[in-house]
Amino acid sequence: MIRRARESDIKDIGRLLFQVNNVHAKGRPDLFKPDHRKYNDDELKIIIKDDMRPIFVLTDESDERVLGYCFCIFEIYENDNNMVDRKTLYIDDLCVDESLRGKHIGKELYEYVCGFAKDEGCYNLTLNVWSLNPSAMKFYEKMGLCTYKSGMEKIL
Repeated sequence: MIRRARESDIKDIGRLLFQVNNVHAKGRPDLFKPDHRKYNDDELKIIIKDDMRPIFVLTDESDERVLGYCFCIFEIYENDNNMVDRKTLYIDDLCVDESLRGKHIGKELYEYVCGFAKDEGCYNLTLNVWSLNPSAMKFYEKMGLCTYKSGMEKIL
């Protein structure tokens, strides 16, 4: 079952946020703190209520345990100097419980979010993926995403 997140999902979402962060902390300990998470409970309560930042969860059959989530953010471009007007759905974070990866839960979540974006009149769907996570890059390529811009750095 896929639905919008509720406050009762915060504990499970928090558990998954730790998993995602630890993947990043393992790959880039110079940037990410191990055993932390991107959003705390108070921030999650605010985001869950924000229709411009929907969070979708895929739950077990009882609808009690979150198996995966997808954080989204609507980005609306209007009257920009050089960009055309458009509505984009940005995937801020997509995670499947590490014990359940490979069971097509991520694909199911991604396809649901794509349908949601189309229904909401979005022109495109975007996301960022860290180069430290080649399995995520392969997943998104398999889902049909392609690179449209790249970030680069030089550590000083």
